[in-house]
Amino acid sequence: MELLDNPIQRYAWGSPTAIPTLLGKPPDGTPQAELWLGAHPSAPSRLRSGASLEELIAEAPQRLLGDASLARFGPRLPFLLKVLAAGQPLSLQAHPSLAQARAGFAREEAAGVPRDAPHRNYKDANHKPEILCALTQFHALCGFRQRSESVRLFAALGLETTVLMDQGLRAYFEQVMTLPKEAQGALVDRLVEAARKPVKGFEAECQLAARLHALYPRDVGIIGALLLNLVTLQPGEALFLDAGNLHAYLEGTGVELMANSDNVLRGGLTPKHVDVKELLSVLNFADGPAEVLRQSAQPEAVYRTPAPDFRLSRVAVAGKPITLPSRGAQVLLVVEGEVAVKGMKLRCGSSVFIGADEGAVAVSGTGTVFRATPGNA
Repeated sequence: MELLDNPIQRYAWGSPTAIPTLLGKPPDGTPQAELWLGAHPSAPSRLRSGASLEELIAEAPQRLLGDASLARFGPRLPFLLKVLAAGQPLSLQAHPSLAQARAGFAREEAAGVPRDAPHRNYKDANHKPEILCALTQFHALCGFRQRSESVRLFAALGLETTVLMDQGLRAYFEQVMTLPKEAQGALVDRLVEAARKPVKGFEAECQLAARLHALYPRDVGIIGALLLNLVTLQPGEALFLDAGNLHAYLEGTGVELMANSDNVLRGGLTPKHVDVKELLSVLNFADGPAEVLRQSAQPEAVYRTPAPDFRLSRVAVAGKPITLPSRGAQVLLVVEGEVAVKGMKLRCGSSVFIGADEGAVAVSGTGTVFRATPGNA
């Protein structure tokens, strides 16, 4: 078992207080957006020895990952655990499927696009399904709202809805995303001005349009945002985002678990690279309400998803030791209280990596622990 020292990503949209509070450290006045717990090559966790978790696993992949994970995912940790702290909205984005990621990565490699180039779409050859579990009340956009409801909203805001009604979401989204920049800006201006008078049943969406416009004036991503389900998660509730799901995290703190990838295709609400053609090639335009996941029975409450790369659970410890059966390599993160694992006391914000060879692990004390392991599939 190894205690982890985890890197912080200081993206501009991050909260200046949420991650420092979790770690028991004073804020330094800068935004702290993500705490990464894992072995991603661009920002791996560090061990007390000074080595990285990536290096540790590379030295003994079979022992630390286990035969099943090694056979399916190769000699690397298949998941990346994060604490995500959004003070402002993230970009409108989606992630590719495994086949799309492999093809896109190979294509950009063959074209000689540097992996750190700002316009590169595929940083690796892996997919990026993910789950976000709220630690605080968490606001997000997730998947396309039922089309008839979007028609009702956009018509009330005075926008032309013929293409949306007759040809569907794909045709409408493509039409809007490929308009000339000036036409996009004019359309956004009309929508935001109309949204000053809230539409009944869509008051929160109208407020969101004004907020996004203040941050990203005339950005066509605002149109995309208003086509999506606006979801508010309560602490302990979660969203699973599979390949092609158009989404944006808006505000709040949560535990995020994903396949070990950094592939993001953006559709707006960002100064970063937007590739409309590539985004359209990966999007899933199925419409309907977003599914909110709730934990299964205690004490180890599992958030069930179809992702083979990862499995997220929440362990509530209240004095009596809880035995966590072996599931291969795992990362434990304490988000509340103080617990003991194999004789090591872990306070809030502490995390450990436990290799597959260590078998079942007992957790005692009083607190809440998130557990990341490989999935079931």
